[in-house]
Amino acid sequence: MNGIERWNTPPDLPKHMVIGGEHVDAISRRRMDTIDPATGSAFADVPQADAADVDRAVESAKAALAGPWRAISPAERGRILTRTAALLRRDKDRLARIETLDCGKPLRESLGDLETAAGYFEYYAGMADKLQGDTIPLGPDFVSFTLHEPVGVTAHIIPWNFPLVTTARGIAPALAAGNTAVVKPAEQTPLTALILADLLDEAGLPPGVYNVVTGYGPEVGAPLTAHPDVAHVTFTGSVATGKTVMKAAADHVASVTLELGGKSPVVVLADADLDAAVEGTLKAIYMNSGQVCSAGSRLVVERQLHAAMLERLVTRTNKLAPGHGLDDAPLGPLVSAEQFARVSGFVAGAHRRGLAIATGGGPAAVKGLEGGFFFAPTILDKVAVDDPLSQEEIFGPVLAVQVVDSPEEAIAVGNATPYGLVAGIYTADITRALRFARDIDAGQVFINQYFAGGVATPFGGVKNSGFGREKGLAALSSYFRIKCVTARI
Repeated sequence: MNGIERWNTPPDLPKHMVIGGEHVDAISRRRMDTIDPATGSAFADVPQADAADVDRAVESAKAALAGPWRAISPAERGRILTRTAALLRRDKDRLARIETLDCGKPLRESLGDLETAAGYFEYYAGMADKLQGDTIPLGPDFVSFTLHEPVGVTAHIIPWNFPLVTTARGIAPALAAGNTAVVKPAEQTPLTALILADLLDEAGLPPGVYNVVTGYGPEVGAPLTAHPDVAHVTFTGSVATGKTVMKAAADHVASVTLELGGKSPVVVLADADLDAAVEGTLKAIYMNSGQVCSAGSRLVVERQLHAAMLERLVTRTNKLAPGHGLDDAPLGPLVSAEQFARVSGFVAGAHRRGLAIATGGGPAAVKGLEGGFFFAPTILDKVAVDDPLSQEEIFGPVLAVQVVDSPEEAIAVGNATPYGLVAGIYTADITRALRFARDIDAGQVFINQYFAGGVATPFGGVKNSGFGREKGLAALSSYFRIKCVTARI
């Protein structure tokens, strides 16, 4: 089988949005392409919706709150989520192939994402009938207790880097708590959110509980977050858009969960296990070609280990050959021409400022994929704390190396950005590691590994990385409200 045949589009791709359990076109009948980032060519198209379609979807979700969904027991909600997890695993090969075509990541990563998505439904299925309230001891003449109630219609604005995983991450706890949902997938990667609607239907979810509206941010995302019948907005994306979302939600007093990216440090102290640190750093920056909110995009290394660390990193990085995700290449493309231009612009600025480029530093040519958005894995050495490459989120395969002279300076440098999503540290001294975890501004800290944890570990940031928590038990608090009932007896 030649390369072109391997990259063929799977059959039966979704062509419609899902509103009220029906597969529908946009009212305007407009459509938009979705691009294979490895070829730069369209392989599917979906409806291009607008505010009128958002109104239909929110109305459907609001009506479903008072329909059969309300009468379904928490235990049965859990069974629906469990069946959904099983269906995701049943269809994992097809879904992973579609995810890779849509966002470009290597097939092994998409298969891992499918397992994670199934894991979210499985985890929150187990919580659906355990969201119990409390009794408050007011004395013998009163009975006082609390109830957990769904917040209502939830809006989910999904990013393009982990389309199905991020959808599952918000939808599973929302449904476990009894809410309904309207999902706006990223315009670059709409397909798996649409397919999930069919799997939820097969699992027994009533019509209208899960709705998907495809389109662009200004035409769909903005009216969705501003809709007066939306009670909670879960948003993953840029800081600027997150601020806009928060302002729009405030106008109708909706709650928000914001996950807004980061500039996360991987700190390597002089006593670290060098092999483990190299492996962790490579994974931290080059998974999904660096298009990860929690990517370890800064290596903060003690001077004694700097030369040895850099030498090994460059050697290993030079072996990461870019290619098509369906070939399970070591490194896939960037998601779009826009993202390619963004990453290229940051690195071009580094060239102009005379920064030391240890490897990479420009586009990557891939034979047979000349139209793809490939950027060479890049390492820039001895980057100053105030340089844009240290301060701004690039969202690409670009690692900025920062050299420090002590563990205390490593913490100061680690904290010297507007972000605070994730941080990692490699050291043989557990006391130093725990002091680092105490003093670093981050919502999640990894010790002697990176991207550890999973479905059960709370995830979210501080500072410009946002607020609220996804994953784990902590995520559920966004999706229920507490009602207190008190009676005199």
